[in-house]
Amino acid sequence: MTTDLWPELPFTAWKDTYDTLHRWTQIIGKIRLALSPPINHWWNTTFYVTSRGITTSAMPYNNRHLQIDFDFIAHRLIIETTDGSTRTISLRPCSVSEFYQETMAALRSLDMPITIWTTPVEVSDRTPFEEDYKHASYDPEYTQRFWRILIQTSRVFTLFRSRFIGKASPVHFFWGAFDLAATRFSGRKAPPHPGVPNCGRFVMVDAYSHELSSCGFWPGGGPVDRPVFYAYAYPEPKGFKDYSVQPPEAFYQKDLGEFVLPYDVVRNAKSPDEVLLSFLQSTYDAEAIYAKWDRYALERQ
Repeated sequence: MTTDLWPELPFTAWKDTYDTLHRWTQIIGKIRLALSPPINHWWNTTFYVTSRGITTSAMPYNNRHLQIDFDFIAHRLIIETTDGSTRTISLRPCSVSEFYQETMAALRSLDMPITIWTTPVEVSDRTPFEEDYKHASYDPEYTQRFWRILIQTSRVFTLFRSRFIGKASPVHFFWGAFDLAATRFSGRKAPPHPGVPNCGRFVMVDAYSHELSSCGFWPGGGPVDRPVFYAYAYPEPKGFKDYSVQPPEAFYQKDLGEFVLPYDVVRNAKSPDEVLLSFLQSTYDAEAIYAKWDRYALERQ
């Protein structure tokens, strides 16, 4: 087990595990979606980082509650209910289909049958979970490295969030995009979002209903072949992308429409917290300045 606070996470070394784990989290995320009443910007669907992995938190099911945790130390999926019942599923190399069937069987054994839409979202391969035998990898070492990065990132993001007294999201994990994020809002309405591939437009319209400044950690994939921290604004104000953000290694990636800071810059820094906070603060400054946010009212003085 690695003990590095900011461990190395080369994307190519765990890509197959990443692809499998991404779909496993979507299965559990869709259970959370099915059981949780809607909250603005889909905050009812997200996961939270724990001392052992990530969790759904407690979810209502009739007159009971259940909680589902990914334990990345013991490498188990743990389903617990308020009547004291527990089911566990081993996290090991197995197909998405097998993981889906085991999860649903465990819920049925708890008298909690749940039906979900089994098509994955925000990925190009839309094979339904029950038919997906292609993705079947699980490397416990790299999965744990990923979680350790989430732990440290969540800590720094929470510190950054504490500087803001306006409307702000929790620091939470989105299983659709597979990223940890935190978002600040100006309080003003935003124009309807145009949408993104492989995700219903109504999802994005609700998520981006109000003007925001968002930051996050993404382990890679698609146009980015390495883990990165990111920051963006919606709608993006004129001048935003040309703002001189910190640290110097950060840059605006045009095809993403986001500022990007390679994770390795933070990992290798003498003070990772200071470097990451400088990125978070300066990219927020770019939005707050050019979009003319009421900073006195929104920021902790």
